[in-house]
Amino acid sequence: MAHSAVVRVRKGRLVSSKPPGEEQGPGPLWSEPGTLLEHVAVAVLGMDDADRICYWGPGARRLFGYDAGDVLSRPAATLFPAAPVDGTSAAERLAERGRTLGYWRVRMPALHRDGTIFDCGFRVFPVTDHKGRSVIVGLASRGDELDRVKTNLTFLDALFETCPIGLVMLDENLRYVHLNQALADMDGIPIEDHIGRRMEDFMITSDGGEYQRMLRTVAAEGRPVVSALIVLRTPGRPDRDQVRSVSLFPLSQAGDTRPGLGGLLVDVTDREQAIVEAAAGRQRLALLDRAAARIGTTLDVDVTARELVEAAVPEFADASVVEIVEWMDEPGLFDPDMPLVTRRIASGTTLPPPAPELVGGLERVTYPPGSTIHDMVSTGLPVCVPVNEEFMTRTVIHQVRSQLLIDSGLTSLLIAPLIARGTVQGITMFGRSAARPVFTEQDLSLAGELASRAALCLDNARLYSQVQEIALTFQRALLPTALATSPSLRIAHRYLPGSHLTEVGGDWYDVIDLPGGRVALVVGDVMGHGVPAAAAMGRLRITTKALARQNLEPVDLLMELDACVQEAGIELATCLYVHYNPGTGRARIANAGHPPPLVREPNGTVRVIDNVLGVPLGVGGFPFDTLEIELQEGDTLALYTDGLIEARGKDIEEGIGALRTQLAVATGTLEETADGILAHLLSAAPTDDTVLVLAQVSPPKGPQ
Repeated sequence: MAHSAVVRVRKGRLVSSKPPGEEQGPGPLWSEPGTLLEHVAVAVLGMDDADRICYWGPGARRLFGYDAGDVLSRPAATLFPAAPVDGTSAAERLAERGRTLGYWRVRMPALHRDGTIFDCGFRVFPVTDHKGRSVIVGLASRGDELDRVKTNLTFLDALFETCPIGLVMLDENLRYVHLNQALADMDGIPIEDHIGRRMEDFMITSDGGEYQRMLRTVAAEGRPVVSALIVLRTPGRPDRDQVRSVSLFPLSQAGDTRPGLGGLLVDVTDREQAIVEAAAGRQRLALLDRAAARIGTTLDVDVTARELVEAAVPEFADASVVEIVEWMDEPGLFDPDMPLVTRRIASGTTLPPPAPELVGGLERVTYPPGSTIHDMVSTGLPVCVPVNEEFMTRTVIHQVRSQLLIDSGLTSLLIAPLIARGTVQGITMFGRSAARPVFTEQDLSLAGELASRAALCLDNARLYSQVQEIALTFQRALLPTALATSPSLRIAHRYLPGSHLTEVGGDWYDVIDLPGGRVALVVGDVMGHGVPAAAAMGRLRITTKALARQNLEPVDLLMELDACVQEAGIELATCLYVHYNPGTGRARIANAGHPPPLVREPNGTVRVIDNVLGVPLGVGGFPFDTLEIELQEGDTLALYTDGLIEARGKDIEEGIGALRTQLAVATGTLEETADGILAHLLSAAPTDDTVLVLAQVSPPKGPQ
């Protein structure tokens, strides 16, 4: 064969391929380079049944010095010194052992073409060529080169076994292929538990993924990294911060070997203790920064408490709860001889059951006198305690709760007071399992900072909730509990306060019976929020009712209300006043800057009564106009406040159009129509107060 062919043995047969550019055809041998072939010259040759050379590879030419044409069909004995005394040549012995044993490895002298004898290693085995003939294939290498490889391998084995530096081989997916005992000891996890798993499973960093990006860059771009300092923890040593000097380099990709990385890792924690402390400090500051941005985004007590829990779990702790103290007396004076009752308003954990039941399965908690909580409240300082029998006896009343705490996996607790305006408003607890280090003095300081920031936010939310509740109560007291009834009008009314995160508004409405069967309908809105707006709303409602019963014309009533607004110092208000006379079927309308009313006819046609608008109350100096319209039997008059038609990103005209559409398609009763309008036009949590009054003209009950 041509000496440019190379060898591959495939499933007990010999096949061939010529180099690129040459015509492909059947041939005896084919091979490919690999790690061994790159470091040790391997000669491939074949011997037929007569022990003659029938295959000759390029490596054989380099090893023995013969071209293919010089040795093919010649006796294989040409390659060896003279036969031994017993008459059996080395070639015959190779062929015989290969046939009888199936595979034979031996070191023996070989003869170079120039007459020199050299030590040679042989591996022989039988195969079948493409013509079905049995051939003995021999792989041969110089003995000194084999010895060099063996020495290197022995050295590498010894290095991996005894080197005090961590050594590692990773595949292209950054999974462990090989590592030494030194690295396993650093991780605190046996070698066999590493194999096949990713490096990130064992080197846990808090650098935002920078170390993993560095690994991937070395693997992708082939640029080594030398002596990079990495701060980490491992699952096997979760209580110890380590600093490692890491050097990484790409593994050679000889032939079709898989790519990967090699690495050397040295534990330099003692030398770099300052880095560990600085890293821990940065982590604490980063946690505080994130907590400051996350806690107190609303003026809702429960939401604020949940934000504190979410800021701490899982970064700082495995579990956390927030509890508000329910003081027995108003000043909130602490009596160490009395039980302390708290209300749990937020909780969270990453631990498996029964931990979720432990932190979330209780709404009110009672701590007996002498408990750890009493100690903490007495000093006003955070405390750290182990979960042991003493803690259970002093602090946990119920045996069932004690067992849940034991089974939860929590081993240490950090308890911090929530203090605002000199009073303990509540407590927050952080818990860690045995998989994490116990709390340190630095953790106590961090928990105190978290609790201090959260306490101010909780106190603001609590005070706001109290003021909000007062305002809501005040507003409800000022709004009508039942509207006046009239045989000439059927009334459906709805008042929907804004969400609890929105301050109380000044929306109001009323239906007023007047002499002669007449009816006044009024809807108004005082600009502003809170108790002042609610008080102004109540004042205007009472004044409007009194003025309406004096039989004033609508424009005169608005003029009196305008003067009242200015005298009371109310900044701005709107009002829509409708005076309806069922005897004539006429309604007179005056509007002080309020959204226009709508009239729905029985056939579904809806009109917007925007011919008269006027300026808001409190502006002064502008007259008001009256518009008179006729209302037929079955007509429905719709009055409302801007909370029904205004929304972020939506024009008022668009809101009025949506209301007009809903009125037009209404088919149910008046009450069903009111509910349908609110359901279609308002979100689940409206941001502003909303009033809707529907007045439908009833048929006359008898002679007028």
